[in-house]
Amino acid sequence: MVYEILLALAALFLPFLVFEIATKASHTPLVEHMRQFLAFLILGAYFIHQWTRKGQTLAMQTWRIKLVQPGQVHLPIRTAALRYLLCWLWILPGIVVAYLGDLSNKHKLYALLASVFLWSLTAFLDKDRQFLHDRIAGTRLVQLPKPEKKAAKAA
Repeated sequence: MVYEILLALAALFLPFLVFEIATKASHTPLVEHMRQFLAFLILGAYFIHQWTRKGQTLAMQTWRIKLVQPGQVHLPIRTAALRYLLCWLWILPGIVVAYLGDLSNKHKLYALLASVFLWSLTAFLDKDRQFLHDRIAGTRLVQLPKPEKKAAKAA
């Protein structure tokens, strides 16, 4: 997960640099909302592109995990977009609690962490140990086999 976050931050860097220059790093409420929407769009483009292209992000390749939809060779863009939207359910309850409640920054972070933790428990409610967003989207994560080791050349 940490590796995926680092890759996502890399995808955000250049567009955010351009955005910050264009808005002169303003922090008005409108610009803040635009910044959040830009992040949502860029992350969506990154994940949807990766999932439809190879079924894997770079981090998923490292861990040999692939996103598939039974009966499909490649994940359809519509399914990938649906899964991306549903993935926000991991943090949406925490965001709602953080902004509706009059919480300190520390407690906002706790609300987000609790949301992620509780959402991760949904896999235990499923007989196939799938997360709820995968069940709804009709996708599943599969573990790929380890690559065969190449035979050492005789010296």
